[in-house]
Amino acid sequence: MLGLPKATEVNRQLPKNAIYAKFKMNTAIKERIDRDISRIYIVNEVTAAKMNLKDGAEVKSFFVMSVVLKRKDFDEKNILILSRLIPQNMVLVPEYEGEGKIMTCRNGKLLQTDWQPMEKLSLKIKGLDMDAVWGNIIKSLEGGVWSEELSLDENLALHEKQEKLQKEIARLEKLARTEKQPKKKFEIVQKIKQFQYKMNGGN
Repeated sequence: MLGLPKATEVNRQLPKNAIYAKFKMNTAIKERIDRDISRIYIVNEVTAAKMNLKDGAEVKSFFVMSVVLKRKDFDEKNILILSRLIPQNMVLVPEYEGEGKIMTCRNGKLLQTDWQPMEKLSLKIKGLDMDAVWGNIIKSLEGGVWSEELSLDENLALHEKQEKLQKEIARLEKLARTEKQPKKKFEIVQKIKQFQYKMNGGN
């Protein structure tokens, strides 16, 4: 899957009932997962040895999991639940009727691609060790501009802050367009300028 070498293939099903039993899930969570997910497979285990790379200081391997869905408009919280339950670096591939997307979770945030035909999904392995490989996967899924001066998590925190600022700017711009009172409109425009300044690196 995802164009990864044959040496990484595992293709082992993870029965949902076994997951429920191991992690002692309550009925509500089980029912929510059952509504969305049909089957779960571990399809690849990517290790330094299998890829002829160096071990990372933090990352030694990661798994690719296929999540066969019952519906395309699934609840993404179910992917977060799976990520939290299994304490491994994981790439998850939700699939529905020949389409899929690539997802992973970092610090409680889901990073993902758009839906694509399954045959077009691929995972590029870039880096000299597993830390670099995993970092580049995170970057490819998150997108945006990355600063080499910041750590992976610092970059992600900055992106999240910028997303919040963008949403607030969009909200204020909409408010400014409908505001009739010149004084209030001026105040809104000043706030927009402040947020735009922060977006560009200002404090």
